[in-house]
Amino acid sequence: MWKCPKCGREFARQNQDHYCVKPQSIDEYIAAQDEGIQPMLMEIRTILKSVLPEAEERISWSMPTYWKGGNIIHFAASKSHLGIYPGEEAIVAFAEELSEYSVSKGTIRVPYDKPLPTELIEKIARWCYSSYRGNKNGCKKTD
Repeated sequence: MWKCPKCGREFARQNQDHYCVKPQSIDEYIAAQDEGIQPMLMEIRTILKSVLPEAEERISWSMPTYWKGGNIIHFAASKSHLGIYPGEEAIVAFAEELSEYSVSKGTIRVPYDKPLPTELIEKIARWCYSSYRGNKNGCKKTD
């Protein structure tokens, strides 16, 4: 077990990434990240704020989240990529447009050395917002 010298929490892996103090706002979340990736995080925040003006910004699952009655879409910094979490159905709906990105159940990984696919993020966020019908874990297509 490895014990964080700052907060005292114990983890199975040595030097486990974690938040000693969980961020309470998206501003705090971005400020806690490496300076080199903060501009990308601010850019995705700007994109999502413009596309989802009625959504509330909050931290959910320790990630920046856009919420309106439930989670619409999340994003988060990882070691090698920016993770965007629109939900599994969005990944299926946009599979062709996401073909150049690593994806898995509900996750899009944008490497830090690639520009953000702004228009695609806007489309996915709009789709999630219009598709969302009370699913607490991301957008869900409704018939």
